Amino acid sequence: MRNVRIAFEKIDDVTEAEMRTGKIRLGCSYCSTHMIFDIKMDGKFTRKARLVVDGHKTRPPSSITYSSVVTRDSVRIALTIASLNSLEVSACDIGNAYLNAQCREKLWTVAGPEFGSEKGSVMIIARALYGLKSSGSAWRSTLA
Repeated sequence: MRNVRIAFEKIDDVTEAEMRTGKIRLGCSYCSTHMIFDIKMDGKFTRKARLVVDGHKTRPPSSITYSSVVTRDSVRIALTIASLNSLEVSACDIGNAYLNAQCREKLWTVAGPEFGSEKGSVMIIARALYGLKSSGSAWRSTLA
């Protein structure tokens, strides 16, 4: 939760009931969240947890949600060309990549028990999170 907390902006002095009326933040829709727990079978049995937004319960955003993906064949061709031309290939993994992109949708949620002392607070979703329809596209345009 330390890593994902930056995705939320706490709104002080606002109740859930006030937000549901729509008068506090015009155009903001409610969206629930849930935790997903997993164990990676990497020999160390690493435990992972991820906070996911229930984006399937929201209206489709007006912004573009398409995000291109690379195919395995494209990667193989690029690696073959690099090898034939004696080029050096570098790769990386960006942890919590979506959190680097701004959220394109106007959504709010109520902090659950995973937020500790902030449980029950009204939060605006400010960063792209897993589960949102526009997160892949937002991350792609941030990276570009």
